[in-house]
Amino acid sequence: MTRLPSSTYRLQITADFDLDAAADVVGYLRDLGVGAVYLSPLLQASAGSTHGYDVVDPSRVDVSRGGRAGLERLAHAAHEAGLDVVVDIVPNHMGVGDPRQNAWWWDVLARGRASRYAEAFDIDWDAGEGRVLLPILGAPLEDALGDVVVDADEGVVRYFEHELPLAEGTGAGTVAEVLSAQHWGLLFWRDGDARLNYRRFFTVTSLAGVRVEVPWVFDETHAEILGWVRDGLVDGLRIDHPDGLADPGGYLDRLDGALRSALRGRREPYVVVEKILEHAATDHPEALPGWWATDGTTGYDALAEIDRVLVDPAGERALTELDARLRAETGLAPVQPWLDEAHDTKRAVADTALAAEVARLVRELPASSTPDAVRADAVAELLACFPVYRSYLPAGRAILVQTAAEAARRRPDLAAAIEDLLPAVGAAGSALAVRFEQTTGPVMAKGVEDTAFYRRTRLTSLTEVGGDPSVFALDVDGLHRAFALRQAQWPHAMTTLSTHDTKRSEDARARIAVLGERPDRWSDVLTQLRQVATTGHGPFDNLLWQAVVGVWPASADRLHAYAEKAAREAKERTSWTEPDAAFESAVHAVVDAAVGPARTVLDAFVAEIAGFGRSNALSAKLLQLTGPGMPDVYQGTELWDLSLVDPDNRRPVDYDARRRMLADLDAEHPLPLIDDIGAAKLLVTSRALRLRRGRPELFTRCTPMTITGAAAAHAVAFDRGGAVAVATRLPAGLADRGGWGDAVLLRHEGPTVDVITGRRFGGGEVPMAEVLADYPVALLATEEES
Repeated sequence: MTRLPSSTYRLQITADFDLDAAADVVGYLRDLGVGAVYLSPLLQASAGSTHGYDVVDPSRVDVSRGGRAGLERLAHAAHEAGLDVVVDIVPNHMGVGDPRQNAWWWDVLARGRASRYAEAFDIDWDAGEGRVLLPILGAPLEDALGDVVVDADEGVVRYFEHELPLAEGTGAGTVAEVLSAQHWGLLFWRDGDARLNYRRFFTVTSLAGVRVEVPWVFDETHAEILGWVRDGLVDGLRIDHPDGLADPGGYLDRLDGALRSALRGRREPYVVVEKILEHAATDHPEALPGWWATDGTTGYDALAEIDRVLVDPAGERALTELDARLRAETGLAPVQPWLDEAHDTKRAVADTALAAEVARLVRELPASSTPDAVRADAVAELLACFPVYRSYLPAGRAILVQTAAEAARRRPDLAAAIEDLLPAVGAAGSALAVRFEQTTGPVMAKGVEDTAFYRRTRLTSLTEVGGDPSVFALDVDGLHRAFALRQAQWPHAMTTLSTHDTKRSEDARARIAVLGERPDRWSDVLTQLRQVATTGHGPFDNLLWQAVVGVWPASADRLHAYAEKAAREAKERTSWTEPDAAFESAVHAVVDAAVGPARTVLDAFVAEIAGFGRSNALSAKLLQLTGPGMPDVYQGTELWDLSLVDPDNRRPVDYDARRRMLADLDAEHPLPLIDDIGAAKLLVTSRALRLRRGRPELFTRCTPMTITGAAAAHAVAFDRGGAVAVATRLPAGLADRGGWGDAVLLRHEGPTVDVITGRRFGGGEVPMAEVLADYPVALLATEEES
């Protein structure tokens, strides 16, 4: 039997907010109604790491984060408060940016193939002529030799901040001679994407792929984690990026067996996987593999559903026309269908940033008379056409066949080459098939999330991790169907609205969604803003000004950081590898204008829509917290949180202020509940979480409720088995029509209490104007029998 939390609360554990700081907020989280403390990665990471995904030593808890003793103190505090502990773990890769910090990687660089740890990393030794190729040079090798220092006494080579081990007996000779004798080779960083010969996390060369499919590698990278579970410190695990593994299902089976052994008959831990499901790219929405030993995903699918039910479909045409005008004005071609645009950005990534991965796939192909250049073209086209993050052969063979047909349609000149390589790519379990499956995900992530999402700008709240911007809105029946499917198939999957990886926080997206109800007004405001400052690129102006509106008011520093990152991720006029100083100057000028001469326009427009955005935010929160699945609250988002992509969404959280506000709410001290801080959101969050934790019997099914009347389309309501959630949607349109009018919620007889306001209602029909008299949401619960 699995140990299931009622909810989770994500904390980013860092040197500045360590495990003891987390233990200090446990009492507050208990009072908030949380079921489990959910922690970012804890194993020893690279010095100064703020995220923990760059593990350098899997045998210990990160010292700067509090060490094993800190975890024990946190676990004791959580369990004493009745809370579980869930921890994020990283099986796919290790941090290798500073080899000195990673004993495994250092040994591989020092000993090469003879190292015990050579098997632990996914290295194509033949491609490097027996060496690990490291793209760390600032210039081609012949031009960088003067900056390379051989220190034979210390047994190292130094290149600025980089330090690498000398192979035994290789310290004498010229610098060039010494370098040629090593088990590693130095590359100009610009050549890395084409010549790298070790698997990495996406395009991050400082994160090297780990082969956990090798039994001893699994055992040694998981011994500490299993010890946490065995010793009763940790009650659940979040698995980062399982799609990067050679066999995700096999890994989860092995983990499940190891956990069972560690627990010795005690309840199994809660296990979720960070897996993005695609919803519009195939004939049917992608489903999580049913054979995986997991309780579900981390919830990006729920995020996309909830966001879209709060978007007005009537705004799509006007926003699309605005986008077309901006593109024409900029001299850009008309926007492509989404799948075509995603194909092109994925193909560009396959041809550039992930060219080394494509080359490795070609090397794995069986011998053929077809030139390698043609086969590389065919492989890249297959990757660009792949509609989901990956397949799990032999399951998913139909997707591979569909992909091959699509690739041949787009590139008939490659049809023969594609047909020729398909049997090898589809041979389940072969080195080539596994490698292909490990490559489709990085192409998707870098091509779509980190490129196309920054180009699709008509309504930026739709370009969120796990979302599909071609799906503009979802009607109420569609949300009910999605909720029913989750309740039936994955009732314990995590659900989320904000994470450390979301492009915009839930409340920023909730405000931006209002533009769908006010498209003409937004067009006018955008024109005014662009008259003050423009980058000269209309669609990017739209993205940037939407971001400013979404988080306004915001500091210049925060907006400058976001603007530069967004411009470089879009890769249209500038990029990380080829920054364009003139365009970036124009980008920063827009931010300067936002906090300067455009402030009056921004203040006025945000004042118009902020209330509607808050209504959306409360509705989204209630739908997530009460809907099917296990809701996760990202740190600090129990108050209004207007954040952009990392590092903006990882700013420190003021828990003292939250603790005081919650105490005031519980003492019924008067607070401005619809305010700039978010007391209303704290009220909704705490009451919903407490009800889920205290009365789980009220959350056993998901039945749509009926609302009648002319304004019925502005509400969504469902019964979870005794708890009825009621939320407002399209609040601007509701205001335009003058409110709820004759709308009525139909419900069964018997008394209920709105746990948010404490108001009581009798049975039968209840006017919506009464149900939502105080807030745009209500949570009606049957009263407990005395």
